[in-house]
Parts: sequence; C-alpha cells; structure tokens
Amino acid sequence: MARALSLFSGSRASRVATRLVAAAPGVDELHLLHFRSPFSREDAPLRELIKAEWPGVSFRTQSLKKEYRRIANIPPQGKFSLTRSCLSCRTIILSRAIRYMERIHADFIVTGEIVGTSGLAQRDLLRIDETLGITGIVLRPLSARLLPETHAERMGWVDRNLLLGLEHPDPNYLNQLASQLGLIPEIDWFDSAHRCKLMFPGFGPRLENLLTEEAFTMNSLRLLDFRLYYKRPPDVKIVLAADEVEKRALQNFFLPQDLRVYLPTYRGPMTLVRTNWATKTAAQVHEIITLASRITATHSDAPSHASVQVNYRFEQDDETLQMNVPPFPSPEEIKHHCIVHHLESPQETVSSYLL
Repeated sequence: MARALSLFSGSRASRVATRLVAAAPGVDELHLLHFRSPFSREDAPLRELIKAEWPGVSFRTQSLKKEYRRIANIPPQGKFSLTRSCLSCRTIILSRAIRYMERIHADFIVTGEIVGTSGLAQRDLLRIDETLGITGIVLRPLSARLLPETHAERMGWVDRNLLLGLEHPDPNYLNQLASQLGLIPEIDWFDSAHRCKLMFPGFGPRLENLLTEEAFTMNSLRLLDFRLYYKRPPDVKIVLAADEVEKRALQNFFLPQDLRVYLPTYRGPMTLVRTNWATKTAAQVHEIITLASRITATHSDAPSHASVQVNYRFEQDDETLQMNVPPFPSPEEIKHHCIVHHLESPQETVSSYLL
C-alpha cells in the first residue's frame, strides 16, 4: 500500500487526477499540497471546495512569494513567454514538493498536468523530472498513457489501464469524467486560465515592463491586477480603479508619496499616480499630473467635448488642488502618450484578485 501526495490546484484537471489515484486499491493514504504565488488567487474558496470533496484528507499550503521572479522567468531586456514561465513554475513547484514528499514519507507525487497545456510537450514534462532527479516519481494520470510508466504503476499501486492519454485539455470530457467520479459540478474557477494571472492576455507584458525597473515592491506588483493600467516610461504608473470593488482595493495600495486623482462632479474612476517625484522638474510634475487627469476624465461620465474639473492631492499632503483638463477624444488616444497593455480576463476573475 502506498501514500500519495497530490499537487492540488483545485482545477477540474487536478481534482479528476487526484480522484483517479485516490480510488486506486493500492493507495491507502492521500495528502493534498497547494502552492500560492503572487500570480494566483487566494485559496479561501479552495478550502471550501476541499471540505466538500475531500473531508478528512490532509491539506497543506505553501507560498512561492519569494520565487516570483523565477516563476515569471523573463530574461533581462527579454520578452515574456507563457511557455517558459509555465516550465519554470512547474519546475519550482515540483522541487518544493519533493522536499515535502520526503517529510511526510510519501511514495509518489500526483499532478493534474496534461500534455500540450501551455505548449509543454511530453519531452518538456520529462525534462523537468530528469532535471530534478525524480524520473518515475511523478504520476500524471490524465496523460499517463503518453508518458513512460512510473514507479507507482510498476509497483501496482495504480493500474495504468485506468489512466488517460489526453494530449490537450478537453473541458467537456473532463467535466463528464468529474461527474462520474462524484466531484461537484461547477464552473472551473480554479482552472489555470482563471487562477493564474500569467495566463491573462496583457498581464505578461505588464510584468515584463515592470521588471525593467531597478527596484520595485510587491505593492507595485499588485497594481498590475487592475484592468486600467498605464505606464509612461521610464517610471510613471497611472492606475485607475473603475468601479467600487476596484476603488476599495486600490485604496489599500496608496503610498504617502503617491498622487490621488478624481473627479468631484462626475462619476468616474479613482486614480493612483506613482513615480519618483524627486527626480522630476516642476514642469515634468505638471505634465504628469495633467496626463493623469486627462486619462481619469476620459474614463469618466464627463462630456468629451469640454474641459472637466479634476481634483488631485499627494497622499502625504492635506491640500487638495484642482485643474481643468480636456478628456482625450477616446481611450484609444491614450496610446500616443502611454504604454497600454489591456488586461483581458473575465471581470469576476479580476475582481477575485482584488478582494
């Protein structure tokens, strides 16, 4: 009889893979290990899912907060690559999992990985195992028939004939299989496309641009979560909170030196402006404030054909100042003044990161 450690993300693929192994007669003990990172949502809903589907099973979480640069794996002056980041992330997760596996004396590791996901082929998954010196230790039940036999199969703990040979994710098939295995049918909120920010079109280029700065904080990293995020090289960030959920979230990220911009008479966003103000001349400061004010007005209900009053103040000051600015004719015009990487993801997913 064997003890299995499942790297449990909460996705449908992860849940199905784990259930397939848990049902194997040769497995008598199961442990769940979940990894958090600055690029993934919080795990409170996941805990509720585990209580419902895996009562009594040991569940632990570990943070990858310090490894965020290695996960992103963006070369100096290089471009973001989702495949490269996924490969790096999986390598880091498995290296950490091995240490935990040894601590709890587990016999093998289970993952919900599927060949072809994020461009990772069989050779990529096998190269991770070989690099870490764990060839044969990781069982990937959803693509096992496309991969060499593992230790768990050779020992008879898991029957290879009951495993799958998926080459690409098949949501409909996995949903059907999940129902057959007694898993809770629901939208796959923990799928990587919903859970991992690096999967959102637009987030990778934002991160790539941020990493070119000499120094930045986790606070700056979290600002990338907001849908309306503008960057004026080299270091001016203009972040807009467009609705009440975003405004409540953005309120937590203001630093004393940040500039707050808003409209007193029209419904519109709240804007955070961050730069190294000490290195700017008075003319440059005025130019930045004017640009941020125009962007804020453009995304408001104010008419686009007339000047609009905008309020602004530095967080460390008590004085609120005003200026009248014309909105841009359309949001598209902002591209001529800033770097724009639109964050394309479901609104409910973006909100989940900000709560």
